[in-house]
Amino acid sequence: MSLPPTATAPLAPTPGLTVPDAVLDRFLAAMSARGISLYPEQEEAILELFAGHNVILNTPTGSGKSLVAAALHFKALCAGQRSVYTCPIKALVNEKFLSLCRDFGPENVGMMTGDASVNPQALVLCCTAEILANMALHRGDRAEIAAVIMDEFHYYSDAERGYAWQVPLLTLPQSRFLLMSATLGSTEFFERELTKLTAAPTTTVRSDRRPVPLEFEYSETPLAEKIADLLAAERAPIYLVHFTQRAASEAAQALMSLNICSKDEKASLATELERAKFNSPYGREMKRWLRHGIGVHHAGLLPKYRILVEQLAQKGLLKLICGTDTLGVGINVPIRTVVFTQLWKYDGQKAAVLNVRDFRQVAGRAGRAGYDAKGYVVVQAPEHVIENKRAEEKAAADPAKKKKLVKARAPEGTVSWDAKTFERLMTAPSEELVSRFSVTHGMLLLVLSRDADGCRAMQKLIGDCHETPTKKNALRRRGWQLFRALIDRQIVKIIPRQLSGRRLQVNVELQDDFSLHQALSLYLIDTLPLLDRESADYPFDVLTLCEAIVEDPDQILRKQVDKLKTAKLLELKAAGVPYDERMEKLEEITEHPKPKREFLYDTFNAFAAAHPWIEQENVRPKSIAREMFERYQSFADYIREYGLERGEGLLLRHLMQTFKVLSQTVPESFKTEAVVEMEDYFRELIRAIDSSLLEEWERLRNPEFVAAETADKPARPTTFDVTRDAAAFKRLVRIDVLGFLQDVASRDWDAAAARLEVGPDRWAGRELPDGGPTDPAQPSPEAARLAEARRIEKTFHAYFDARGRFRLDPEGRSALNTHLAEDGDVWRIAQVLVDPDGLNDWEACFTVSLAASRAVAAPVLRFESVGPIGST
Repeated sequence: MSLPPTATAPLAPTPGLTVPDAVLDRFLAAMSARGISLYPEQEEAILELFAGHNVILNTPTGSGKSLVAAALHFKALCAGQRSVYTCPIKALVNEKFLSLCRDFGPENVGMMTGDASVNPQALVLCCTAEILANMALHRGDRAEIAAVIMDEFHYYSDAERGYAWQVPLLTLPQSRFLLMSATLGSTEFFERELTKLTAAPTTTVRSDRRPVPLEFEYSETPLAEKIADLLAAERAPIYLVHFTQRAASEAAQALMSLNICSKDEKASLATELERAKFNSPYGREMKRWLRHGIGVHHAGLLPKYRILVEQLAQKGLLKLICGTDTLGVGINVPIRTVVFTQLWKYDGQKAAVLNVRDFRQVAGRAGRAGYDAKGYVVVQAPEHVIENKRAEEKAAADPAKKKKLVKARAPEGTVSWDAKTFERLMTAPSEELVSRFSVTHGMLLLVLSRDADGCRAMQKLIGDCHETPTKKNALRRRGWQLFRALIDRQIVKIIPRQLSGRRLQVNVELQDDFSLHQALSLYLIDTLPLLDRESADYPFDVLTLCEAIVEDPDQILRKQVDKLKTAKLLELKAAGVPYDERMEKLEEITEHPKPKREFLYDTFNAFAAAHPWIEQENVRPKSIAREMFERYQSFADYIREYGLERGEGLLLRHLMQTFKVLSQTVPESFKTEAVVEMEDYFRELIRAIDSSLLEEWERLRNPEFVAAETADKPARPTTFDVTRDAAAFKRLVRIDVLGFLQDVASRDWDAAAARLEVGPDRWAGRELPDGGPTDPAQPSPEAARLAEARRIEKTFHAYFDARGRFRLDPEGRSALNTHLAEDGDVWRIAQVLVDPDGLNDWEACFTVSLAASRAVAAPVLRFESVGPIGST
């Protein structure tokens, strides 16, 4: 379905405009209409791109690299060709996607991050570097990609992800490249490689000139005082840089004592926040900080909160943002002053002083072209140094006190820095980029699934990579080991040579989006046949295998251990166990729940013994997604139970990773009906948690779009018939019915009502609860929803009086308890309520309108009644 162009998009393509000179004139006219004058470096880069050359753009942050990228997008779009913009992190992809939608029109722009996709077939695609790398590996020189823009190209040196920035430079000769970064070092090697790949000249456009100069300061003033001084000096907006999410949140709370905004500014914030949704457990705290003029920005937040902070900052409504170093990867948050709280961070292996590139990437965000005459960078001295200085100043006038002065020491596990460290980071050149190419199962599978000779393509890929000859030989050996493993498991099979040169075939029985991108994916494939398909625990065991091969979310696992200790402590206290013995018992609890641990360890050890290339990898048993599904918990329930309010984004990310393995790595042949329903549960759960990106895209397409009111009713694209696949639609209906019952079991009547279709017509002419409108024939949607919530509460009280409670364990959720009758365009559902005594003689009844469901691309559920079976 094609969409009408957005009239307000300044760079929407003009029909018939294909001559390069005319396209360039149209682009420059659009910039002029915006009041934008190009810098010399921008002009040079744009002219090189329109001449068909590759460009490496090495200019400071804030020098307008995005405008050069927009020119290349526009050139490709006018020619009807595809351009791809890659970013290093999903938060930046999200933000850039919305920006591109505003420039080119949402109908022309798509997004893919691996976790979510919006309009993925669009000619302008914004994605993570891994998405482009996968496209390049799978299609190579046949990929229809005319232009590649790689932002933050210094990620080429990233130890774990750098391969994704290298792969396109080895496999896309048909593309023209724009590589962008403020901190590249020498670029001669990349000029040679791009020219060799594309047979087109490559030009480096380099400049140290910043549109907004920076002023640096080393501060020995306590942080709160320093922030107050900066606010008084009108140096806001201020970004306070931390290197842990917890530190950012704690700083936001600590700085609530400062008077950040005036009354008028707070009133503007309150008005803006009326349209925002804070319906997760952490929402209340976020809203309180935002109303005070303080934003928080880090990867532990739900995407909708990060997007909200960015939008408020872009409107000039936030004076202080406490965040992590995500600022250094190009998040578009307008900042006048950057304040470093420290100059070291933990890199996943050790704590170390920041390298020059990391420091400059973050510091360079200070100063806004067109707004600021100067940007400011402040580095705080270590807290103990500041404390000692203050103590010395106070004791200076009293020799007795000075003699007794005991100096504070740096906290254990931290790294020291001083003014000399600061000076070095300001003046030293950026480190040289280093190749990080690697070979994985996922890479092999993508290359071998090409229509042409995948083996030859893989050999060429390793031969062309930017590693040393010694490392290339090691990569060839590893590639052969992984290839044999794919053959042995019949994921890939050798076939007679085809006319295309193809000699291999990926197993045709695997789903289209089959993936082996987790390092232990083959272990999962090997182990699935060992599970008992007839067992009632089979779907849970499949989920356990999926969770065991994704990374451990340590923060959540520590909370699980804490909960086990708390439960054990209460048990021991109740039993009268002496204190010292209680402490000994608690010290024995060191592990989080690990379902099927012996099975997982035994099968993995056997797998590792047969596959030495596994090296340092290990299976990681845990139960987070499994625990949620076993208990049918909502996202909010799980967050509250474990006190994970500051880590909502972490839980969402874990659920997404587990769902991706479940949906893409578990072959269809191992998916029983119960497994498919479990997969649908997680799909709907994730969709419901945060649909902010999809909602924002819908708003850009249609200014009259109104987002769903609750996290349980996410916005959905409406271009498909959700009822067409009857089996899939029935699973969605069951998920909604069981979710409704979970809310009822928690006595959350409002949440239960929010899951239903409760239009004003349902209550027209009927008596509303106290406080409803005076004209019951025309109740407001809010009054109708309130009335429905009270009706649900009243109706279920009769059940609870009779049976106490109902079970939502696996037996209680069994499909055998759901009875569905199709009655034309209306489905009638009777859900048997399984009670603790096993009487199971009550049912909850619902109806679903297929027409209404098709209209919103989601089940439209109505609760009718609850009562003894046969009485409703």
